[in-house]
Amino acid sequence: MPAARRHHALGAARARRAADALLLTDPADVRWACGFTGSNGWLLWTPWAARFVTDGRYAEQASREVVGAEITAEGGDLARLLAETWPSGVQSAAFSADRVTVDTAERLRAALPDVRWVPGTHVLGPERAVKDEGELAAIVRAQRISEAVFVELLERLRPGVSERELAAEITWLHLRRGAERMSFEPIVASGPNSALPHARPTRRVLERGDVLLLDFGCVVDGYASDMTRMVSLGQPRADVLRVHALVREAVEAAEEGARAGLASAQVDALARTRIERAGYGSRFPHSLGHGVGLDIHEWPSVSFRSQDELPAGCVLTIEPGIYLEGEFGVRLEDMVVLDDTGIRRLTDLTLDLVTV
Repeated sequence: MPAARRHHALGAARARRAADALLLTDPADVRWACGFTGSNGWLLWTPWAARFVTDGRYAEQASREVVGAEITAEGGDLARLLAETWPSGVQSAAFSADRVTVDTAERLRAALPDVRWVPGTHVLGPERAVKDEGELAAIVRAQRISEAVFVELLERLRPGVSERELAAEITWLHLRRGAERMSFEPIVASGPNSALPHARPTRRVLERGDVLLLDFGCVVDGYASDMTRMVSLGQPRADVLRVHALVREAVEAAEEGARAGLASAQVDALARTRIERAGYGSRFPHSLGHGVGLDIHEWPSVSFRSQDELPAGCVLTIEPGIYLEGEFGVRLEDMVVLDDTGIRRLTDLTLDLVTV
């Protein structure tokens, strides 16, 4: 990210919290703000000074990666290091309370008792949500790997293979194609297990006639992909086809109507209304989608509970679902990027129910 854009974004986040400084402790926030990819580093940012602290294990890595901040890398107590390098004149600092443990908050207050701490959630949410071309390119690369894995996996689907075997195959195929890691544990849910929105792979083996829900993604250059598609082992039943068609209509309605400037709840309603009118409203228990970037789930949530305005340049999932307990579930998921006039679809696969 260009330094000028980063500086402006961090300034906007600080001003929104009416604090002298931002303290970033979440690894994804830190990476976005200064480039550090390690797991233990904090960035204190002010308009006139930036201080990065980490433990001695990361001294060399920090010297290679951190941009735009003075580095201190020694010992292991980051609160102490922060206090020792605290810039004069900084009397208040905003931080992400949803990413800081009680123990860390207490250590910060003990090390810096005169600082006024300003807690908040999603401190960099709106700034990180707007992706530049480099970030979009990484997301698309990750998505193309996941799509290729899905196509390759279709050749391996057969009765007798367990959900856990398929999850392991999905992971291996992603790594073989160049992914850094999975962006979350693959969801492989067959038959009645597909009615569990966040099913975990089990020892259940695929059977002829099963509907199979596959939800997975990977990470490339730090950025995540996410997709869900449905497969039928053999000719699908009429009720499966009917529910799948309804979920597909919900996806297409949301993608047709979504644009930057709408509230999250408005975009959620584009899909949810279709499902409710068909009598399945209670069977769609989750939000329509979420932001994707350095984290697989990041601000904004595309939810009926949220009035957050969706900014141009944010990458979202569109993933309505219908889940019929004890029978089957259907979810379809695309990734899109918003602009002022609509969306650009980042997912390049058909929404069709695939039969194998």
